[in-house]
Amino acid sequence: MDIIRVKNLVKSYEIYRKEPGLWGSVKSFFYRKKDFAEAVKDISFTIKEGEVVGFLGPNGAGKTTTLKILSGILYPTSGSVEVLGFTPYDRKKEFKKQFGIVMGQKDQLVRMLPAMDNFLLFKEFYEAPEGEFDKTLEELIELLDVKEFLNIPVRKLSLGQRMRCELIAALLHNPKVLLLDEPTIGLDVVAQKNIRDFIRKYNQKKKTTILLTSHYMDDIKELCERVIIINFGKIIYDGKLADLISRYATEKIIKITATDTISKESLGKFGRVEDYQGIRALIRVPRDRVKSVAAEIISSNLPVDDIFIEDMPISDIVRAIFEGR
Repeated sequence: MDIIRVKNLVKSYEIYRKEPGLWGSVKSFFYRKKDFAEAVKDISFTIKEGEVVGFLGPNGAGKTTTLKILSGILYPTSGSVEVLGFTPYDRKKEFKKQFGIVMGQKDQLVRMLPAMDNFLLFKEFYEAPEGEFDKTLEELIELLDVKEFLNIPVRKLSLGQRMRCELIAALLHNPKVLLLDEPTIGLDVVAQKNIRDFIRKYNQKKKTTILLTSHYMDDIKELCERVIIINFGKIIYDGKLADLISRYATEKIIKITATDTISKESLGKFGRVEDYQGIRALIRVPRDRVKSVAAEIISSNLPVDDIFIEDMPISDIVRAIFEGR
């Protein structure tokens, strides 16, 4: 069952330009040149119930604009959007009660109030039934381990603590769709992992449909089987993450650890040497030659202690796609 349907979506903005200098400012009172910038250019996709889909793209690609249209914050210029059978920008109360959104760089909590007071405000906003609200809140508090700082003003919480509270606020009404825009941005490695673990468990338990944007490839790798890649407002890939890797990962990486220093020149004959540290190095080799190259390294007279073969990082693959390689 398709929970999200996007067809031929376009979003453009009017841009006004003025000439530089004082005279340009004076002229702009009477005439300004108007241009149009397209943030989203005729994109279409569907997302099924319970899917966790990664929405990838560089800054300015159109990711956040698309999420804002899906949540009803923005109107599209043209095209159609359906979420749970509703048109988001109609902003019907029944729709608002069925989706949640977390934007890593935007607060939805009132910073002067403690987290618990914020949750009570959201309860009234969503008109959540008393018993159901209490049960959900207790479950989320335990899952995200926030009990110790529920009564501390949000402005005094660390970024990781605040993001956990933001997630609770977005999930208090048990939404069927969750839109996550950079939910781990700025967090340390431990906090990122805690958020990822929670999202995974929550999706498995509730079967919530999740659309996730992130610049951290670990978020995508650990949570998403499918990814949609957007660049310059257009979708350039929509499919399984595993297929993306097999299709575009033209190289593999051989990690070498040695018992004694090996010159970079000696390793260079096997492939492109990176991160050279004397007794440790990374060598990039064509995917179809990795086995033969590994065998050559093992049979050589170099003081190699151990080798490890792995795929290209997903971030490298996505970057190569953006660059048209």
